[in-house]
This record gives sequence, structure tokens and C-alpha cells, in this order.
Amino acid sequence: MVTRLSHLFLRTLRDDPSDAEVTSAKLLVRAGYVRRQAPGIFAWLPLGLRVRARIEGIIRDEMQAAGAQEVLLPALVPREPYEATNRWTEYGDGIFRLKDRKDADYLLAPTHEELFALLVKDLYSSYKDLPVTLFQIQDKYRDEARPRAGLLRGREFTMKDAYSFDVTDAGLDASYQTMRDAYERIFSRLGLEYAIVKADAGAMGGSKSEEFLHPIAVGEDTFVRSAGGYAANVEAYVTPVPDALPIDGQPEPVLLPAADTPTISTLVDHANQVVPRDGSPWTAADTLKNVVLALTQLDGSRELVVVGLPGDRDVDLKRAEVAFAPAEVEAAGDDDFRKHRVLVKGYIGPQVLGADSTTGIRYVVDPRVVDGTSWLTGANERGVHVAGLVAGRDFVPDGVAEVSDVRAGDPAPDGSGPLETARGMEIGHVFQLGRKYAEALGLKVQDENGKLVTVTMGSYGIGVTRILAILAEAHNDDKGLAWPKHVAPFDVHVVATGKDATAYDLATSIVEQLDGDRYEVLYDDRPKVSPGVKLRDAELLGMPVVVVAGRGAADGVVEVWDRASGDRTEVPVTQLLEAVRAI
Repeated sequence: MVTRLSHLFLRTLRDDPSDAEVTSAKLLVRAGYVRRQAPGIFAWLPLGLRVRARIEGIIRDEMQAAGAQEVLLPALVPREPYEATNRWTEYGDGIFRLKDRKDADYLLAPTHEELFALLVKDLYSSYKDLPVTLFQIQDKYRDEARPRAGLLRGREFTMKDAYSFDVTDAGLDASYQTMRDAYERIFSRLGLEYAIVKADAGAMGGSKSEEFLHPIAVGEDTFVRSAGGYAANVEAYVTPVPDALPIDGQPEPVLLPAADTPTISTLVDHANQVVPRDGSPWTAADTLKNVVLALTQLDGSRELVVVGLPGDRDVDLKRAEVAFAPAEVEAAGDDDFRKHRVLVKGYIGPQVLGADSTTGIRYVVDPRVVDGTSWLTGANERGVHVAGLVAGRDFVPDGVAEVSDVRAGDPAPDGSGPLETARGMEIGHVFQLGRKYAEALGLKVQDENGKLVTVTMGSYGIGVTRILAILAEAHNDDKGLAWPKHVAPFDVHVVATGKDATAYDLATSIVEQLDGDRYEVLYDDRPKVSPGVKLRDAELLGMPVVVVAGRGAADGVVEVWDRASGDRTEVPVTQLLEAVRAI
């Protein structure tokens, strides 16, 4: 197939768009692959659609090879299925809701668990019909508060989502593993490095949950891994819990006036001078920092909760959102402190906290705060701390919360060594949903004994448009894009330069030769465009191979570029096919 650039719907830009934040967004717009329509919303132009089609083709190949069947469900869906699973409320402001002319509620689907479950319920009724796995490639919609980074985080995006349906838990395990294996093949074929990490299921619910993360500097996720093979998103990391310590024999707490200690470091120094400990000086890890968080529940009610954690740690709000889901989480503000005068900012201690206390403010602690540990913390009085407050004797928390930050060097929970941290972007997610959605929507089938049993489900997503942006982010240089051959919109870009008809005649014969050898060719045949512009466009558009017919055309010589490596070689046209095949 040959596409002439003179007829292609394309305009390239010389300068980066002012609103683009990351390299992929800049290059995809400059090269005419996409065009921004609104924040987080893009129009797809011919070149962009060709890359999408290549990516989708690889995904379809592997999904069908794994036994999944393709369907297509609507993006505009009614409220009732999402109401049945409570996700109409749980999604909060994160989805687009709308009404039709009869005042009925609809939403633009952020995901399709409910509709797939209802589709299977409508058509299948026996264990003999299962297992079955269905998938679609469909646009999704989420009302991102801060859409950014071009296609990496948009409000309209394309996903491949698949759903498995089984009668037994063992069947779900098998379906899950089949999809997980298919994902590994997909990302390998796409040339994407990935790490499989344990993840939190979030609003999806269910039990087992794993993310496929692509390590990338602009990634929005932090994940951790050990040399021994442990890997997890920080939201799913579980802190190893130390053994409890004996309480008997521990000294009583001591009040510590400490007005001039604005930081934990100055507090520790002061404590080591005034109330030193034998053999083990106070450190930041021995201080109990009590952080006040405000939780906004789905019904709009606001609750304060105080989290106690070692003073050498900070609250990770992403982990806090998981710990207190589905509530929204933020740091308490000045108004919160004014309403709760017992919370003396900078001097909060656990002595007055707890659901059963007079304050009624829930108090939860980091897993490291176990019975018998002794702490330097606030005395709930301005300018006063207390040393030697013992957990399990002097205070008892309401529970444990995984909200503290995770750092390089922390131990892996499976004992496989210290952790290293990395940034990554989610490219796929696999869930064992179990029976949550089937129970809510009444998806049951008759088993071998004629008894109705609830179906168990799995959910498997891949971000198609995000992957396209990640590939653009990974394959470029200072001149433009440099697509790998398996996703490039064309195999070869032929450029005719100069005013002499000889170059155009040679380029035309080359195009015919490449087309005959089953290459997909983009032919820059524009007659009134300067060689400089044509060559800059060839670099910007990023096809794997560029063939330039120009000054050497009269001698039957062309220049062949390997776009990825930057190598450029002059070859006789009689050896062109060999040179193209080599690249």
C-alpha cells in the first residue's frame, strides 16, 4: 500500500505546542498524529489512527489466541447497573453523568464490569455455557481533575477490557492466569519493558490484583521491588510488623517541656539532653508523629481521623486514600483545628484520642507502633511533649492503617531483601473480581446438580492510547519520533527532493518496487516543498526507514536512513531492497 503525502490529511508544526507538558504530547501534536480539542481530549488524525490500529492488532491477536471473544458495548450506559453495585456513588466526581430528555440518568462508562455481567446473564444460564472470556476495545471516560501529559492521562481514552466468567474459584484462577500470560506476550511483542506488581483493587473491588507497570520517568506510580523478586505498587505494600515488646518493667512516661523545638530533629536533640536513655539515644524513628487527616465520605459528611506514625516517616496520601477508601482524604485545615480545640497543633498525643474517648476522634497507627514500643510524642499541651509513652499501656489505638511512605531500603514483606523504588506508568491491570458484581446483578447459572450458583468474574484492562504515548515517549530523539517497526504507521518513507524530474521518476520506481515487495510506503511527492522541509518532516514523522532520492538520482544512488540508530548510507538503487530488509 502506498500513501502519497501530497494527499494525506497532515500538517506538521515546527514548534512545540505551548500546552504540551511531556515529550510524547509535543511530538504527537507536532507530527500531526493527534490534535488537542479540549483538556484531556484529542482528535485522532490518519497517522495516529494507523499506529493505534497496529497496537490494537497485536492485542487482538493475543486475546483471540488466549480464547477471548470480541464484542463491543456502548459507551453511553444507564444508571441502574452502576446503582446496583454502588459505583454510581463510589465514583464520586470522577465520572461524567448526564440526563436524557426524559430526565433519566446515564453516564459515559469509565469501565464496563456491570454491562458485561448483564450481557452474560441475559444469554447464559447453565454451567455448560462457561467458562467464557469476552473483550472489547472501547473508549472510556473519566472526569480527571487535572488532565495532563497528553495521552498519558486523558479524560477520553481507549482501553482493551476483558472479563472472564467461571463457575468455580479454580476456574477463575485458570482464566486469570491465561489472561496474565497473554498480557506478557502482548507487552513483549510491543517491545515494552514491564514489571508485574501487587496492586490495590480500588473501586473495582475483588481479591487478587496485579498491575503491569512500564518504568518511565514521567510515570505517575511509584513501585517497589527487591532483588529477590518481590514487586508491588506502593499503595499495595504491606509493612512487616515487628514483634511486640514486654510492657512490664518499662519506666513511666515523663513530661518534657519543649517549647523551642519546631522540628523533630530539634525535639530529639532536646530529649537526649533532658531525658536521655541508656544505651539507645532518642532518634526521629522513636517519635510518634500524629497527623490529622480529614475524610469526606460519599454522603458528603466530614470526619477527622488522627494517624500515629514514626517521626522519620511522612503520610503518603495515595496510600491513605486506599486505607480509607472510598472516602476522599486530605490534610486537616485550620477550620478543622478551630472546631477541635483539643488538637493542639504540633503537640498532639494519643492520650485524648480514640473512638471511645471524650473527643470521639478515631486514632489509628502505623503497623510499626506495636504493644510495648516506647514513644516521644505530644502531651496535648502547647510547649509540652512526653517521653516514654508506651503503646498498649498508656494508649490503645482504634486500629492500624497503612499510610506511611515507602522508601528504598525498607524490607520486602516476603523477606526477599531490601526494596528499591522506581517510577512507572500503568499499562495493564488484572483483577480477580470474584462474585461482587455477579451477586449485585443476579448473575447465576445452574450447576451440575441443577442448583443456582453465583458466577465468579475476572477483569483485565490494557490502556491502548496510553501505550501509544509511552511508545512515543520511549522512541524519539531531538529531531522527532522514531517508531519501532511493529507499530509504525508505515514501513518506509520515500522522499523525492529537488526540482529535477529524475529524482521523482526514481522515487516513483522505488515506491512501486517496495509496494511490490509488500511494504507499506509513505511517499513524499510534494512538488513545491523544499528539500529541507521534506527531510525535517521525515525525521519528525519517524518511520523506521527513510529513502531519499535526490542529488545521486541521476547515478542511480539513493540515501537510506535507519531512523532509530540515525545511520545514513548511500546505496545503489539495485541494492535498495537488501538495505531496507537489513533495517
